[in-house]
Amino acid sequence: MWMIPGQNQSWVSEFILLGFSSDPTTNSILFTVFLLIYLSSVMGNGLIIMLICMDTQLHTPMYFFLCILSLLDVCYVTTTMPQMLVHLLAKSQTISFAGCWLQMYVFGALASTESTFFVVMAYDRYVAICYPLHYTVILNWRLCISLAAGTWICGFFFCLLHTFFVMSLPYCGSNRVSHYFCDSPSVRSLACIDTHVIQMVDQVLSVFLIVSPVSLIVTSYILIAKTILKFKSNQGRSKAFSTCASHLTVVTLFYIPASYIYMKPNSSYSPERDKQISLFYNVFTALLNPVVYSLRNKDIKRAFLKVIGLIGWTSEPGSRIS
Repeated sequence: MWMIPGQNQSWVSEFILLGFSSDPTTNSILFTVFLLIYLSSVMGNGLIIMLICMDTQLHTPMYFFLCILSLLDVCYVTTTMPQMLVHLLAKSQTISFAGCWLQMYVFGALASTESTFFVVMAYDRYVAICYPLHYTVILNWRLCISLAAGTWICGFFFCLLHTFFVMSLPYCGSNRVSHYFCDSPSVRSLACIDTHVIQMVDQVLSVFLIVSPVSLIVTSYILIAKTILKFKSNQGRSKAFSTCASHLTVVTLFYIPASYIYMKPNSSYSPERDKQISLFYNVFTALLNPVVYSLRNKDIKRAFLKVIGLIGWTSEPGSRIS
């Protein structure tokens, strides 16, 4: 805290992240658990990126987007978890005002990017199932790269405005953030003024970054379901549903907790419940994504067996939409 000359008003220059517990024994257990989760997330997503880059049979739009999603997850979880691990063992849980600003911005930008990127992945499945003969023509590499780059640009732009509004608020009281990272609602609740306008801005952004993507994803899968039901072969129908199941599982794990955190009214804000729920879309989604995709995807399994040498690199490629 520092004092404004001539005034009896102090302003926050750093924040204290309270985390999950103040008990050293509990923190030691949590450190072990979260360290394993973090390492598993990074290695699992890193493995998917490596397999897709190494196996030319996976150089298709579907796996290009999966590679980008894995990269997002690695960056996403690395924004918060290393610092959380340090704070679980350290005596001090402080973070500078600038550090909090940066963490909030990068975390929010990656979350916004991932939210819109799920729409791109849904569009990929829509084209693959509804227009299979024109799949590579419609989703050419130029369009794929443009879609991926566009989601990153939009995510980082929208979050820059949001973070600026939140961190420009006056913080002159408590600097104790009831969270394990600088999450926007938790930090905003410490502001010295009425944050009703900022809350309204959050609601508008939530429409663009949560409601709109979910609506587009649902629309895509309604069209996909209509096309699948026209398939005459039960095997073809089952295979098509299977290729969408992984994406739907990941989307559900991400959007439900994120919607609860960022779209609920400020009156129902509960620090303890919110930071527990945030673990689902921040930590567990990055952990489960590689598991969900690898368990249900024959091409990923085949690429892994090639890397460890159990099958040859000349083996026949699997289905592009398995």
